Amino acid sequence: MNVNGKHYRTIWLNDDGSVRIINQVALPHCFELLDLHTVEDVRRAIKDMYVRGAGLIGACAAFGMYLAALEAQPAFFAQDLAAAARLLKSTRPTASNLAWAIDRMLLSLGVNDNSGVRDIERLRATARAIAQHIADEDADACKRIGEHGLPLIKAIAARKNGAPVNILTHCNAGWLAFVDYGSALSPVYAAFDSGVAVHVWVDETRPRNQGASLTAWELGQHGVPHDLIVDNAGGYLMQHNMVDLVITGADRVTRRGDVANKIGTYLKAIAAKENKVPFYVALPSSTLDFAMDDGVAEIPIEERGGDEVCYIIGKTAGGAIETVRICPDATPARNWGFDVTPARYITGLISERGVCAADATVLAALYPEYAKC
Repeated sequence: MNVNGKHYRTIWLNDDGSVRIINQVALPHCFELLDLHTVEDVRRAIKDMYVRGAGLIGACAAFGMYLAALEAQPAFFAQDLAAAARLLKSTRPTASNLAWAIDRMLLSLGVNDNSGVRDIERLRATARAIAQHIADEDADACKRIGEHGLPLIKAIAARKNGAPVNILTHCNAGWLAFVDYGSALSPVYAAFDSGVAVHVWVDETRPRNQGASLTAWELGQHGVPHDLIVDNAGGYLMQHNMVDLVITGADRVTRRGDVANKIGTYLKAIAAKENKVPFYVALPSSTLDFAMDDGVAEIPIEERGGDEVCYIIGKTAGGAIETVRICPDATPARNWGFDVTPARYITGLISERGVCAADATVLAALYPEYAKC
C-alpha cells in the first residue's frame, strides 16, 4: 500500500540480508523504519508489537527463522534452529500464523535431527527463499480476499443507490496487519478503488488503540472516508441503521468456524446479530487451525501487562509524544488481548478461496488439505 504516495510492504529483506519493518509502535505520529539483524531482534519486535497482526507476525517469524539460519553453527544447525523456533513461538500465543510459519520453515529446510550439516549455504539460501515466499503468499492471499469480498460491498451499494456503504471494523486488519492489502480492509480498498462509495466506522480499539492509531492512519493514507468512534458506539450505530456491514479480521479460526480476534469483537458480533447486520470475518488460510474445534474452550488467550490499560500514549497540543496514566496510581488492571466469537454469530468467512459459512463441513470442503491434518 502507499505511504505519502510511495508503495510499501510492512516487511521486506534488505540487500545486506537484514529484515526491515515499519515500526507500528511509532504510528500514527511518526513513520519509522527499523532493521532487524538477529533472532533476538525479531523476538523483541513481535513480543513488543513493533509488528503485529496475524499475517505479519507469521511473515516476521519466517524471516526470523531465516536469520536463525544465518546465525546457526554448522555443527549444531538443527539444534540452533530448533532453539530459535522455540524462542519465537513463545512470543505471542493466540495467532496461529506464528507457529504455522515457523513449522513450515522447519519442514522446508528438512533439518530434523541432531547432526551437523555440510551444505549450510544451500540451507541458508533455502531459508531465505521460503521466508520470502511466505511473505509473498500472504500478500497475494490478502489481495484475493479483497477480490472475493468486493461483491458483498457492491451488492449493498446497489441497494443504496449511490449512498455510501457504511462498514464497521474493529482493531486493525488492514495492510499494516499483513504483508500488504490486509484482510478485513482488503475488500474496502478494493471497493474504494473500483469507485464504490464507502465509509468506515473505525473503533478506537482499547487498550492499544490500534483502530485509532493504525486503521485510521492507513485509511487516511489511501483516501478512504472514515470516522473514529469509541469502542462502545458500535451498538448504537447498528440500532440506528448506520452500519450496513461489519468486517473484522481474525487471529485464529477453528475447524468449525469459531474466531479469535481482538478483545471486543465478540460484543460487536452479538450486537450485529441482534440488529440483523451482516458480520463477516476476513482471513487468509494461514489463520485456520483445524486442530481446534471449540474456540472458547481451546484457543489460548494472551493476557498482556496491565500497563497497557492504565497508560495511554498520545500527542500533546505542543506536538510532544507523551505517556500518561488514566487511572488512580494504586488501581490494578487486567488485560486480555483477545476474545472468541462462536461461529453462530458469523454471517460468513472471506478467505483467499472465496466466501463461505462459518461451518465445519463447509470449511473442510473449501480446505480439504487442512481437514486431513
